[in-house]
Amino acid sequence: MSDQEALTSYLAAFIEGLEQAGIKDVVISPGSRSTPLALLFAEHPNIDIYVNIDERSAGFFALGLAKASRKPVALLCTSGTAAANYYPAVVEASLSRVPLIVLTADRPHELRDVGAPQAIDQIHLYGRHVRWFTEMSLPEKGNTMLNYASTAATRAVSEALGLPSGPVHLNFPLREPLLPQLDPSPFLKKNATAVKRELKFGRLELPKEVYLEIAEEWRGYEKGLIVCGPLDQPGFSEAIIELGEVLGFPIFADPLSQLRSGSSSNELVIDSYDAILKTEEVRLNFQPELIIRFGGMPVSKPLSLFLQNAKNVKQVIVDGNRSWRDPYHVGTEMVYCDEINLCKLVSKVIPKRDISTWLMDWLEMNQITKNVIEAQLHSESKLDEGKAIRELSRWIPEDSIIFVGNSMPIRDMDTFFHTNKKNIRIMANRGANGIDGVISTALGSSVHSRPLFLVIGDLSFFHDMNGLLAAKIYNLNINIILLNNDGGGIFSYLPQIKEPKHFEVLFGTPTGLNFEHAVKLYHGQYTRINDWESFQVAMIDAANYEGLNVIEIPTDRAENTASHRRIWEQVSREINKYLQSVEK
Repeated sequence: MSDQEALTSYLAAFIEGLEQAGIKDVVISPGSRSTPLALLFAEHPNIDIYVNIDERSAGFFALGLAKASRKPVALLCTSGTAAANYYPAVVEASLSRVPLIVLTADRPHELRDVGAPQAIDQIHLYGRHVRWFTEMSLPEKGNTMLNYASTAATRAVSEALGLPSGPVHLNFPLREPLLPQLDPSPFLKKNATAVKRELKFGRLELPKEVYLEIAEEWRGYEKGLIVCGPLDQPGFSEAIIELGEVLGFPIFADPLSQLRSGSSSNELVIDSYDAILKTEEVRLNFQPELIIRFGGMPVSKPLSLFLQNAKNVKQVIVDGNRSWRDPYHVGTEMVYCDEINLCKLVSKVIPKRDISTWLMDWLEMNQITKNVIEAQLHSESKLDEGKAIRELSRWIPEDSIIFVGNSMPIRDMDTFFHTNKKNIRIMANRGANGIDGVISTALGSSVHSRPLFLVIGDLSFFHDMNGLLAAKIYNLNINIILLNNDGGGIFSYLPQIKEPKHFEVLFGTPTGLNFEHAVKLYHGQYTRINDWESFQVAMIDAANYEGLNVIEIPTDRAENTASHRRIWEQVSREINKYLQSVEK
């Protein structure tokens, strides 16, 4: 067997192992050292490849593919700094529990640490951000090596789908020549000696008596809260609603919990807690006895501070992935089991409780807050970022996806996107909470989910404009709502605003860019909004538009800040009126 045949059979066995373990999508960054893997991925009949020239964009594109499909995706690049450019996406995948199979080609051992070009230290390049790392053997002939390659592929998928899920990294040292043998295709006939492997996964479970103990304990509390942070798991919404109904607890639902929009009942969902908890009287007088938390940390800072300051309160953190999600060190009990099964089993053994004063007060305050927000936005004629979210929720088609950028857009979703029956799935990169790679992640998500609407700020849009190339190359359908306040709007709400001398240079960072030119560069449709009527027309058009569609809403940072503060102040006044009336 020649070196070329050994290279081909070894790498083909690895790719076959990936495909058998469930890998269908592969994102490839072009390069020389990764040539044999790239060609063989392209040759495989059951694998779809996406070529993304910018490695950072490629990493986030793969992240989006995996987030939307809820399946692992492979990511391939050449040696050197190409692999380093995957780092931000690997970090995000790790923190947000997204399975990625990162494959980096490398120089062979004799070309390392001797001044060879495009050779960096790639061993454990991503450190503790990956669930598993291995350096693959150099390609060799023989059935033992073929089974080794296939096993490594299967294990990579297994590790990526473990508890918690996340990225894995396999480093491939490859010697020249780098061209595999494609004629005949190595995938035309199966290797008769190859070992067939299957992956079967279960969920974390507790003994039955433990579920009964939990149910008995929880039913003993009247003043309880259920807090649901980011959690995108089919079936969770129905299960948590059922638990809330039997316990009689309000459910504080982060927009990424998938509880704000769906066909199931959402009468117990509190979606305005961010504004409510800015009122001191609420924070002082509505201390719970029990807090049950599901999912990641909520977006809302007032809610996080409320959890942090809940003294002498039993705080139960439920996590089906066995992670320690307690940044404020207030958790009193960690429950490691499948979230859906816990909700269902506990709900079965607890008799449904009558609506309590505790629950009614939260529901009433939530409705008061929503009424204030609606009234304030209704009277707002200027282009406003909060109203943009409200109008988006009005005109977005049912069963759509909203991908939300970080910084202010995700916070405005928290405040202004209220419960509805449209079955909208909301996604975001809330692992590291960065503004990088958002366009690419959304575009990756659009491959498997449509129609998709991305809500993003101007700085985040600028940060990942390279990502728009994927929309052009693969004719992806995405509607981007670009909220352009010409700078970093979130800093206007932070203490830095009190230092006006250097604020604009260091934090405001206006760019003054005309994004229409960027959109046209990638053959997209661009619309600049001048009033709310034109936004309505643009949204109706967006529902049926094929391709890249950017709808820019220009806003003013100072006016946005003032608008938000007016709403919060009015909410506090109305809630205080309600509390005074209740006391009487």
